[in-house]
Amino acid sequence: MSDTNYDVIVVGGGPGGYVTAIRASQLGFKTALVEREHLGGICLNWGCIPTKALLRSAEIYHYMQHAKDYGLRVEKANFDLAGIVKRSRGVATQLSSGVKHLLKKNKVTVIDGHAKLAGPMAAGLRPLSVEKDGKKVSDVKAKHIILATGARARALPGLEPDGKIVWTYKEALVPQSVPKKLLVVGSGAIGIEFASFFNTLGAEVTIVEVMDKVLPVEDDEISAMAQKAFEKQGMKIMTAATVKAIDKQGDQATVTIETKGKSQQVTVDRVIMAVGIVGNVENIGLENTKVKVEKTHIVTNEWLETGEAGVYAIGDVAGAPWLAHKASHEGIICVERIAGKPVHPLDVRKIPGCTYCHPQVASVGLTEKAAKEKGYDLKIGRFPFLGSGKAIALGEPEGMIKTILDAKTGELLGAHMIGAEVTELIQGYGIAMTLETTEEDLMHTVFPHPTLSEMMHESILDAYGRAIHF
Repeated sequence: MSDTNYDVIVVGGGPGGYVTAIRASQLGFKTALVEREHLGGICLNWGCIPTKALLRSAEIYHYMQHAKDYGLRVEKANFDLAGIVKRSRGVATQLSSGVKHLLKKNKVTVIDGHAKLAGPMAAGLRPLSVEKDGKKVSDVKAKHIILATGARARALPGLEPDGKIVWTYKEALVPQSVPKKLLVVGSGAIGIEFASFFNTLGAEVTIVEVMDKVLPVEDDEISAMAQKAFEKQGMKIMTAATVKAIDKQGDQATVTIETKGKSQQVTVDRVIMAVGIVGNVENIGLENTKVKVEKTHIVTNEWLETGEAGVYAIGDVAGAPWLAHKASHEGIICVERIAGKPVHPLDVRKIPGCTYCHPQVASVGLTEKAAKEKGYDLKIGRFPFLGSGKAIALGEPEGMIKTILDAKTGELLGAHMIGAEVTELIQGYGIAMTLETTEEDLMHTVFPHPTLSEMMHESILDAYGRAIHF
């Protein structure tokens, strides 16, 4: 059992934790990272990365089914589900191993186990106890402890996942077969991505959403376009609806759904619960500290400091938006602030959000509704994929790019996209917002031709009645 002092200890090895540990070491801090399960956390092992591998396989299968649209011939499109899952798990394993290498390269000590705050600060150091399989393996101390413990899937009372019929994202990532009938509860990014994957492989998918639209955080116009596209693909969508009960019978479940005061029942083979997450705040030693927890998330200030001196929290455990890139950026802000570097607080308006369904959805900044509620006088531009030569050549004419600008100053307030590869385009608007560019800067920017990015330019031009190609 080791007893070592560090400058910084990071608890949790997900995209927030491992990035924070690497940056801390780069800044000259003696750094340790404690991880109880898999380096890379949920994102690399059971979230962002393996889902994208699944969706890529589904995308290729979709193209195989439409090969004739491209002048190609595929005698019979088919898929090997076990092979798809194996590839996905292999991608996750490869990247998790890569994180281990990066930590070693940056001289971060990795401690295998579950960490708990073990007492008050003494002589400028705070103790941390690490256990593995119920046995203590380390007593370590640090000047600064950064909690990056992440979150887990939320379970609704009476609708708890059982790993057989009612799934979380973990079971949905390693299916042994494609359900004939699938119910997805929740239409945020996680729910929609699994709905898209299984629908492409032939499942009859129904989506239940408690809000009055799918992808509730997105701009209303984009959400409506997404719903239309999903329904065109054969998905059934029920909004302003709640699941009241799940009656399991054999290998199926009869689900009672209430919408607009009326109840109906659907019988399905599997149910995926994607109704949000709860922070991992239990059993990490917060009980005797001044760390405040609200709605399962640790409360922090703009510098990620908690109410307890020397204790910080980043990522999912520190609250929304629950995004890997937000967690990483928070970690860097946190340790650079500790090091006395000139840093700025994170502006959540400038964090892009991406959903990797078909068609893809991406956004950054304010929605049209939110901008109006804040009192802005708006200039709004739109450009359809149908007007893009590159989109037509790709066989992807479905989609739109929408930009929202302040009519008085020309400031880019928000950008919202739906269509092929928009998750790769949104960063352009993110950079523009970070640099505080105006509509004039964007209009004078030369976009390459032929690319999908040209539509970003055209959307800005359209806000001022100057669009060329539509």
